[in-house]
Amino acid sequence: MSERKKLITMIAIFLIAFYIPLSNPRVQSAILEAFFMLQDYSQKHVLACLIPAFFIAGAIAVFISQTSVLKYFGAGANKILSYGVASVSGSVLAVCSCTVLPLFAGIYTRGAGIGPATAFLYSGPAINVLAIILTARILGPDLGIARAVGAVFFSIVIGLIMHFLFLKEEKEKEQASLVLPDDEGDSRALWQYSVFFGTMILLLIFAAWGKPAQPVGFFNAVYDIHWYIAAMLLVILGIIIKLWFNKEELVTWTDSTWGFVKQIFPLLLGGVLVAGFLMGRPGLDAGIIPNSYVSTWVGGNSLGANFLASILGAFMYFATLTEVPILQGLIGSGMGKGPALALLLAGPALSLPSMITIRSIMGTKKTIIYISLVVVMSTLSGFIFGTFAG
Repeated sequence: MSERKKLITMIAIFLIAFYIPLSNPRVQSAILEAFFMLQDYSQKHVLACLIPAFFIAGAIAVFISQTSVLKYFGAGANKILSYGVASVSGSVLAVCSCTVLPLFAGIYTRGAGIGPATAFLYSGPAINVLAIILTARILGPDLGIARAVGAVFFSIVIGLIMHFLFLKEEKEKEQASLVLPDDEGDSRALWQYSVFFGTMILLLIFAAWGKPAQPVGFFNAVYDIHWYIAAMLLVILGIIIKLWFNKEELVTWTDSTWGFVKQIFPLLLGGVLVAGFLMGRPGLDAGIIPNSYVSTWVGGNSLGANFLASILGAFMYFATLTEVPILQGLIGSGMGKGPALALLLAGPALSLPSMITIRSIMGTKKTIIYISLVVVMSTLSGFIFGTFAG
């Protein structure tokens, strides 16, 4: 950080401390809510979601060759294959907007094209099979279907737009990939890597398996035993590591994982604090912005209501599956179906913590464009859906 930025930061902190009206009950509640939300995030998501995701990201950076990443996700990769895989990744990875960040950082820093990488970034938290099933069951089949179709379509369109907006840079990546070696001399077979990464991904899925807000047969049954499954997978992973990897490789893997933790984790915690201060924990009217304002502003199906729902969804933090009961309450308070879909499409894929972190990974310009695309497309989709469904 430059000396100028340090000075601006210190001045900003001083002005906030000097002028914040701490005697106001709403402000007191919002400050406390920020730390409640940080605690809630730490208890529910760090151990079960983020730590496995960081280790997967570190493994991607160390054990997957840059040649392989470029072959399937690089700027010159087959578009149907790369966007097809990226757009449905969320059906495999039931992760939130923050947990997907280490995985995105892993493939992006390894050379993946901006198009497939952002398609993956959006689809990871947006196309959650359980969340879509719960949406259809609790909020109605029309919203469930619209969410599923919109999420897959969005991820591909957003990725393609990002690719064409940064086409010059992508072509430079493609030219650079032509001189990469085809074989890096790895002694392990493809099936071994498949088992290794598959085990870690399954561990992430089952460790992070959330309890459905409403009883849903199979998913409730899995939730009852998900920790036993996660423990079994952890033992299997330990055996794989012991048999297939040497000490030097494990040290390199740990160093790579620690690098992602240093880059991403502090920004996430800061973002969660700010999100908690602004909106409070999901379902509670304790943030600086009252919930009554939200339901009032997003009633009906105007473009303004859909745009506001997209903005609110983009800045709020939704843990996996929490968006469904929250929207159930908002719809009951008068929220329109169009704004509800807009929030469903923007909310799980974005949050203030994720925005802050994405900027550190791919820069300010790309981050602003990515966020703008998500908000604009969510707004238009909500408006169109609300017009025909309302």
